[in-house]
Amino acid sequence: MDKKTMIENLNKDLEGELGAIIQYITYAAKAPGPYRPQLSQFFLTEVADEQTHAQFLANKIVALGGEPATQPRPVPPAKTNREMLEAVLAAERRAAKDYTERAQEAEKFGDKGLVVQLEDMIRDESGHSEETERILRDWPV
Repeated sequence: MDKKTMIENLNKDLEGELGAIIQYITYAAKAPGPYRPQLSQFFLTEVADEQTHAQFLANKIVALGGEPATQPRPVPPAKTNREMLEAVLAAERRAAKDYTERAQEAEKFGDKGLVVQLEDMIRDESGHSEETERILRDWPV
């Protein structure tokens, strides 16, 4: 794993985090119906973790000599609460998968600190996935 490829892959992750921030803020505003207050709060609570991840990634990219991405990954359109929750679940699962791959790459790259930080981010994303799964489990179709 060379530095250029590591920077490129971390930038893809940064695009994902920037997209997640937009996704959560947008879905919080759009959540309709009787569960709107709870869902809106759930979505907004997740923004802080995603911002922390994005800041870490941007800092690491700069530390490696790269330029941080400024374009987010596209946010999937969603109209219903179920569609929003399913889109969030897919994004969180993808983030956990991507960070698992990135941690393996960081190990090959020889950056143990990056490995540890990515493992922490995997834990965060897995927790977000589990919480979303719990909400969806009994959500009406």
